[in-house]
Amino acid sequence: MKYMQTQSVSSELQDRFDHSQYVSMTMEFRCNLKCVHCMIEGTMDNLVPETDEKFDGLMAFNKKEKAWRGLILTGSEITLLKNLPELAVKARQSNFQHVRIQTHGMHLSQFSYCQKLQAAGVDEYFVSVAGSDASTHDMITVVGGSFDRTLKGLENIDRLEGSISITNTVVTKHSYKQLPDLVRNLSHIKSLVQMEFWVYWPMNASDEKDLMVSNSEILPYLQQAIELAHSFGRTVEIKNFPSCMLGKYGYTVVNAQPQLFIDPDFWDEFSKNDFFQCDHRAQCVDKECLGLNGAYVKKYGKDTHLLNPIRKEP
Repeated sequence: MKYMQTQSVSSELQDRFDHSQYVSMTMEFRCNLKCVHCMIEGTMDNLVPETDEKFDGLMAFNKKEKAWRGLILTGSEITLLKNLPELAVKARQSNFQHVRIQTHGMHLSQFSYCQKLQAAGVDEYFVSVAGSDASTHDMITVVGGSFDRTLKGLENIDRLEGSISITNTVVTKHSYKQLPDLVRNLSHIKSLVQMEFWVYWPMNASDEKDLMVSNSEILPYLQQAIELAHSFGRTVEIKNFPSCMLGKYGYTVVNAQPQLFIDPDFWDEFSKNDFFQCDHRAQCVDKECLGLNGAYVKKYGKDTHLLNPIRKEP
């Protein structure tokens, strides 16, 4: 019965978080963390944020056309942008019903800053949580005290009427066994409606940092995390994991993303991932699944015996 209730909640949130109804704009490429799993670590200094002129152009377009209902302000760490509240105000004046920021959440530990963002129109917070406890999280971010500040930030969002939070966790050898504990340790966050788990890909042809874990090793922890999140009434999105391996939870694999405005050089780096490697791809009807990436295949092989094509029901 609990599973059916979760499915009902999921449908409501899936409508609100329909990726086609959101657009993302990358406005900042600085960051004050040094996460070991950072996918753009080598290119971050060379990528150029979108200009204020491009931002204003997008606002004018949406004000006229009402093309999207949600704007996502993103970057390496968007809260380092001093005029972030002003951008949110412009978005609200341009027919955007929701404004979301993607952040590590540390700045949100200052409640006065949260109030400033809320007053400007920010009502959705996509917060990165690297580990289930301070020692792991801070080891991954390479900044002491970052976990406590991020957790405080999530708790502050609870105090903002009408605001919701989504968490994102990158799944690496440092975090995969902690996924169930992470869900439990965030169970008290009332505003948390969705949890996302992004299985690490290195933006490279090989896993040079040795952070990847085989899908078979990740699977039991990921399944348990999904079940726990559902038991707390939260939806889940999984990125870069084979749908077929998740069985009844295959629907949680959602690799679609909002339209993204970003420096074109980013896509040159992204192409190095070489996704869609799967011996069963021609027989599989699941178009959300990315299959395997090149670095994974190089390290672990194609997992052909573990993957099964999802076929059209008769």
